[in-house]
Amino acid sequence: MALDQLHEAERIRQERGEMSFFEHIAELRRHILRSVVAIAVVGTVCFINKDFIFHTLIFGPRNPDFPTYQFLCHISQAIGLGEKLCFTPIEFTIITRQLGEILMQHLYVSFWLGFIGAFPFILWEFWKFIQPGLHESERRVVRGVVGICSLLFLVGVGFGYFVIAPFSINFLAGYSIDGAQVSPTLDSYVTYMTMFTIPTGLIFEMPVVAYFLTKIGVVGYRSLQSFRRHAVVVILIVAAIITPPDVVSQTIVGIPLYFLYEVSILVSKRVQKRRERALMQQP
Repeated sequence: MALDQLHEAERIRQERGEMSFFEHIAELRRHILRSVVAIAVVGTVCFINKDFIFHTLIFGPRNPDFPTYQFLCHISQAIGLGEKLCFTPIEFTIITRQLGEILMQHLYVSFWLGFIGAFPFILWEFWKFIQPGLHESERRVVRGVVGICSLLFLVGVGFGYFVIAPFSINFLAGYSIDGAQVSPTLDSYVTYMTMFTIPTGLIFEMPVVAYFLTKIGVVGYRSLQSFRRHAVVVILIVAAIITPPDVVSQTIVGIPLYFLYEVSILVSKRVQKRRERALMQQP
């Protein structure tokens, strides 16, 4: 009797187009596999173009013609300050201490650049996995979420690369004591560049996180407003974690993070108002 009921439940589930637990696992595995392939493809392209990736991209903040330095110099001249904001990055030598360090860092950089380049596709695969389980109204509400999340992530990565990285690297390279010469290893330099970009890109997803947490009723804009002072402390802590231990870098990171927190409050307020109006309209 129990076996017949199981067969009947399976038949009804198939008629409704529903998937079993193991089918969900198999489907998730396919999405993960395609995401891994995308990372591998983009990472392979980066691995092949070693000279461009390292000389132009990774070592870019060391070059005097880096876009951030050129932009500041143009701004300085445009507002009548002459060349007061123009500066040349501090010269320092990058060394390696292990035989396979260059190869390992080459692979490391290629992987993370593959992740950054494939991030929109990874989000798209994740969206295709969860989309069938959403109602039509829920799909309309979160329409465009892949594009918004991708844009915020890439903007965060760009902010970390063009704003945080050059100032932080110059500060750290210029901070010295008598008898010590700044000669960072390739591993140290690449690690800092990774810290300046990828965590910043993920943190820039704050408004999206606030949107979904408000949507499911976990947080509200009033609670976000009441915890504004606590948020400032948390933002300073996060800025201290993802940046070198200097006030300049932490301030550069902390200001946009606080701005994102205020944007998250506005997003949360808009979502909560809609939820409240929808509940009032229900019979």
